[in-house]
Amino acid sequence: MAIVGYSVVEFDGKNINLLNSGSIQTQKGTRESSRLLEIFNDMTALIEKYKPDICAIEKLFFFRNQTTVMPVAHARGVILTVLEKYKIPIYEYTPMEVKQILTGYGRASKKEVEQMVKLSLGTEKLPKLDDTIDSIAIAICYTRSPNSFKN
Repeated sequence: MAIVGYSVVEFDGKNINLLNSGSIQTQKGTRESSRLLEIFNDMTALIEKYKPDICAIEKLFFFRNQTTVMPVAHARGVILTVLEKYKIPIYEYTPMEVKQILTGYGRASKKEVEQMVKLSLGTEKLPKLDDTIDSIAIAICYTRSPNSFKN
């Protein structure tokens, strides 16, 4: 809940262009409901600004740390609610699916995924936050997934 990475890409069927990326960061120690409202408001602003056709999001599937699973699920629920409000189709990918689609190996390292993101975007420079890089990887995953363009 502390950091929600996002990215906005343009895909013409062949080339991927990163239009914007960043993160929504909420303040630790603030009431959970306030943090969720901040995520809601920031997501709403992003959607109203960029008017995306679809959204690719990380699928919540398993967490080892029981103390973080509920806040993450709550934040994800807020994001899904905003997307539904704007009737934006949602595509979900597990981290393993993202790694498999980007690198060909479902247990690839973060560095291997980062390298594929760099290659896909034709750049050597990536954002600093892992959450933002992950959001770019998920967006690229959508462009390469065989089930993505059925709608």
